[in-house]
Amino acid sequence: MSQAELFGQPRGLFTLFFTEMWERFAFYGMRAILILYMVDAVTGLGIDDRTASAIYGLYLGCGYLLSLLGGYIADRLVGQQRAVLAGGVLITIGNAVLISNTPQVFFLGMLLNIFGVGLLKPNVSAIVAQLYPEGGSRRDAGFSIFYMGINTGSFLGSLLVPLFAARYGWHWGFALPAIGMLFGLAQFLRSRHHLGTAGRELAPDARRASWLPIIALFAVVIVVAGLAVAGTIKLDANLLSAATSWLIVVLAFAYFTYLIFFAGLTAEERRRAYVLIALFIGCAIFFAGYEQMGASFNLFAQRYTERHLLGWEVPAGVLQAVNPLFIILFAPVFAVLWLFLGRHNRDLSAPAKFGAGLIFLGLGFLIMYVAAGFVLAGQKVAMTWLVFTYLMHTWGELCLSPVGLSSMTKLVPTRFIGQVLGVWFMATALGTNLAGRLSGDYDAGNLESLPALFLKIFWWGALGGGLMLLLTPLLKRLMPGVR
Repeated sequence: MSQAELFGQPRGLFTLFFTEMWERFAFYGMRAILILYMVDAVTGLGIDDRTASAIYGLYLGCGYLLSLLGGYIADRLVGQQRAVLAGGVLITIGNAVLISNTPQVFFLGMLLNIFGVGLLKPNVSAIVAQLYPEGGSRRDAGFSIFYMGINTGSFLGSLLVPLFAARYGWHWGFALPAIGMLFGLAQFLRSRHHLGTAGRELAPDARRASWLPIIALFAVVIVVAGLAVAGTIKLDANLLSAATSWLIVVLAFAYFTYLIFFAGLTAEERRRAYVLIALFIGCAIFFAGYEQMGASFNLFAQRYTERHLLGWEVPAGVLQAVNPLFIILFAPVFAVLWLFLGRHNRDLSAPAKFGAGLIFLGLGFLIMYVAAGFVLAGQKVAMTWLVFTYLMHTWGELCLSPVGLSSMTKLVPTRFIGQVLGVWFMATALGTNLAGRLSGDYDAGNLESLPALFLKIFWWGALGGGLMLLLTPLLKRLMPGVR
C-alpha cells in the first residue's frame, strides 16, 4: 500500500474523496427532485403522495440494501476497486436513462442506479478503512474528511440539480447527475494508483465464491423488470415497501446469526458482534427520521414554506442543500473534537455518540412539530424552521454516520469488512425505506396528520437516544480495546 501522504492523510483518501463526491452529487441531486417530480401532475408523473413516498423510500432503501450484495461481490469475487468502477458505470447509465419522461423507462433507470449504488457505496468506504490499518482516532478523522467529500457532492447536487430542473425542466435536472458521475469515473481511473494495494485484490483469508448465485439473482430481476415494463404484471409500491422492510429485518437477523454462531469468530469477536446489533438498530431509527428531508420535508417546503428571497422564489429542492452545507462547515469541528478527546483519552464511545445523534434527531422533529402547528392554523412558515431543523440533524449525523462507518470496520476481522459495511448500509436501507412509509402517513387532505407525524418521530429519536446512552456502559464492556 502506498504510504505517500497529503496534509497528514494518505493520498489515496483524496482519490476516494472525489470519487464519492461525484457519486453523491448524482445521488443527492436526483434525490432532491425525485418526490417533487413524481407528484407533479403537470410535467411530472402525477403520482399520489402516498405512492410517491413509498417509491422514494424503496429507491433509497434498495440502493443501500444491495450494498450487502455489493460488499459480498467485492470481498469474494472482484475486489473493492473493480466493484467501485462497475458501480460508477451503472450509476452513469442509470441517470442517463432517467431523462426519459416515460414512467416504465424512468423506473428502469432507477433500478440501474440501485445496483450501481449497491456496488460502489460500501466498497469505497471499505477502501478508506484499509488506508488506516492502525485504526484509532486517526481513522475516525479520515472518515470525517471522507464524509466531507460525501457532503460536498451532496451540497452541489442538491443545489444545482433543482436549479437546473426549475430553469430548464425536469430533463436537465436528471441529465446533470449523469454528467457528474462521468467526472467521478474519470477521476478514479486517473488517480487510483494512489490507493496502492488497498481494495485491489481479495483479502488473503477470503474464500473465493461462485458467480452462479449472482447471475441467477440478476436474471430474476431482469425478467421481473421486463414483465413490469411490458405491462404484463403490476407492482404495488406500497406493498413492495412493506415487504422490503420485513425482508431487511429477516436478512439482518439471519446475517447476525451467521456472524455470531457460524462464522468462526473468537469469543471476543462474538461479543463485539453484539455491539454491531445495537449500532444497527440505532442507525435504522436515525435514518427513518433523517430521510424525511427528501420526503415529507421536501413536500413541506414545496407546499407550506414561504420561499421568496430578495424577489426570487427559491425552488423547494434547493433547501436540500442546507444540510450538506452545514456538514461541510461542522465536519472539521467534529473531526478536531474527536482527535482532541482521543489524545486526552476522553473520546466518547460509539454507542454514546449514537445516543447523542438520536437525541439531536428528535430535537429537529420537535422544531418541525411546532412549525406544523402554524401550518395547521392556516399560515405559511419561514424557511428558517427547516434550516434550524437541518442544523439539529446535521449535528446528529456527524455524531452517528462517520463514527458508525469507522466503528463497523473496527469491530470485525478484516475478512468481514466489506460484508459488515454492507450490513451498515442495510441498516440505512431499513431506515430510508421506513422513512418513505412514515412519510406516507402524511395526508395532504388531513393536515392534522403532519404534526402527528413529526411528533411520532420526535419520540422515536428521543427515546432511542436515551436508551442508547443507558446501554453505553454495557456496550463498552463488550468491545474492550476498540477505540
